[in-house]
Amino acid sequence: MSTPDVTPDLPPPAWRAILRLLGRLPQGALSRGFGRVSDILLPTWLRRPVIGTFARAMGIDVAEAELPIVAYPTLNHFFVRRLRPGARTWPAEPDVAASPVDGVLGQCGVLDRGRLVQAKGRWYDAAALLDDAGEASRYRDGVFVTLYLSPRHYHRIHTPTRGVVAKARHIPGALLPVNRAAVLHVPNLFPRNERIVAYVDGPLGRIAVVAVGAYNVGRISVAFDEAWNAPPGEGGWVTNRPGARPHTRRYDPPVPVEVGQEIMAFHLGSTVVLLFEPGVGSLVEGVRPGREVRVMSLIHISEPTRHRALAD
Repeated sequence: MSTPDVTPDLPPPAWRAILRLLGRLPQGALSRGFGRVSDILLPTWLRRPVIGTFARAMGIDVAEAELPIVAYPTLNHFFVRRLRPGARTWPAEPDVAASPVDGVLGQCGVLDRGRLVQAKGRWYDAAALLDDAGEASRYRDGVFVTLYLSPRHYHRIHTPTRGVVAKARHIPGALLPVNRAAVLHVPNLFPRNERIVAYVDGPLGRIAVVAVGAYNVGRISVAFDEAWNAPPGEGGWVTNRPGARPHTRRYDPPVPVEVGQEIMAFHLGSTVVLLFEPGVGSLVEGVRPGREVRVMSLIHISEPTRHRALAD
């Protein structure tokens, strides 16, 4: 796949101005401030009007939530709500990968000499995204999938396959928006933003699950290593800490994970980028930018010959 020499589409002038302004503001501090607001304890009588109004404004399907609205004590708890039992069906095949999140597919396809497409005319390096040239070399000619989560989506991140987590890395960075306007306008957007990379070793080799933070979404918690979250527990998170430095955690023995097991959570919406090693198959037909997907929708298959069988 060659790199096209084209000029990227630009968002409207208003969005360009907003993005320039956000680039100059203290994004981490502003996001932490918004996080404090979302953590304000709501009295029971106020939860239905506040959370219900927010859910309607965002188009959230509250019928899929694990609990009724009045059971969520804060907006943050509602943001990271779990799904009710039976809301999703997990794929039974051990050697396929499914979507780890609810979201909208962004760019996807084959890496070009270690580079991923961000938008038309905009490319970025896997080495910059992972902050690790050695790990990035695994995916030089592999497959990538980008998934965008809006505020209306379910915000927990699951494993695309069964396997083990042997290593994870936290990379501090900016907290720029990751909506369509920002993707079109801001060069190297995903490598610039703060992120957590969890490596899942399983039937499809090593899959890099990259959770990218964004403006007001700087908080990402980790389920496979609760000790990494601070403050600990359900409300804890790894990202958006003042003075944080890049940090890798290695697990010996590796942490086992089942297909569909929760591994991280966004405290609002953002983006997940998946990287697959070359030679483990291709994307399932219909996986294309703009398509809405739900947790555990089939997106990748290990054997290209099985691609046709599943489509029949």
